[in-house]
Amino acid sequence: MKFISRQKYLLVVSLACFLVVMVGILVTTLVKRQSNQYTYKQTEHVPICYTGIIFGAGIRDGKPSKYLKDRLDAGIQLYKAGKVQRLLLSGDNSSRNYDELKVMRDYCLSENVRAEDIFLDFAGFDTYSTLYRAKEVFKVDRAVLVSQNYHLDRAIYIGRSLGLDSYGYIADKGHYVGYRRNYLREVLATVNAFMEVNLNRKPKFLGETVDIQGTSNALLHY
Repeated sequence: MKFISRQKYLLVVSLACFLVVMVGILVTTLVKRQSNQYTYKQTEHVPICYTGIIFGAGIRDGKPSKYLKDRLDAGIQLYKAGKVQRLLLSGDNSSRNYDELKVMRDYCLSENVRAEDIFLDFAGFDTYSTLYRAKEVFKVDRAVLVSQNYHLDRAIYIGRSLGLDSYGYIADKGHYVGYRRNYLREVLATVNAFMEVNLNRKPKFLGETVDIQGTSNALLHY
């Protein structure tokens, strides 16, 4: 009897894992199908938008990680090419010892992005929150999302589901440590995003409006 019960248990677990994998594949395929057409590799092909949104991706010793540096470089390239006029930076500034936004802002300034064209999102704790706040707090209605390719399908899907006219610009340059692991994690993140969109999740923090076409907040907090 114990052997039979163990067999049933393993069967149920196996079926549950199979269903989770199948749901992940189906949702990822759906999201990719809806978003991939809005993703661009070449700067000249990117539609002109007022705002470029750059997602945080880690810092070390006060400098951007390779993931983040490549995102910043790609966003700055769009800015200098006239594809975007404002850069909205969204990252983790949870402590004095770890402040992505300061590092991101300082990097942009060092690359001759004007301070008045830089905006900081202090509560974009995840992709969904960043895009929700971009629309509701910063009043962005059309934007180029700048990130690595593995992340863009989900970001574009979320943005467009929230009513934000979103396009993606691929920031990939060379090899990334942990890229395969992040790609696999993205499947679970995409399923979660699908649920967030359909459940209409509200971010924990919204706050006062900072109009992306108004006065920059990049120098107010440092």
